[in-house]
Amino acid sequence: MDQDICQVNLIHEDRVTEAKKQMPLLAIVEQMASVYKLLGEPSRLKIMLALSACEMCVCDLAAMLDSTPSAISHQLKLLRMTGLVQARKEGKMVYYSLEDAAVKPILLAGRNYANEKKV
Repeated sequence: MDQDICQVNLIHEDRVTEAKKQMPLLAIVEQMASVYKLLGEPSRLKIMLALSACEMCVCDLAAMLDSTPSAISHQLKLLRMTGLVQARKEGKMVYYSLEDAAVKPILLAGRNYANEKKV
């Protein structure tokens, strides 16, 4: 017996209706998927977690993640294009930070979930 499949074909119309009402527009779902896909890559996620602690430059991130500035710059470009991080130039230095205060809770929720589930 497969426990993942209902043994009876019964549709709960009220639940389907409620779920449909709460479903975001397709464009929102696609944007969410894009964000989760970006955060699904470990080096980008590490960059995001580092930036949730403080603003950092490419060299700082490269040193922290034992990577090259070129590799970090490539990842930051992807994160900037989706609006997850922002850049600020100060003289010859470019500093990166999270784009929006709404991003930090996403990272915290993921961290809390992983800690709780010991994934």
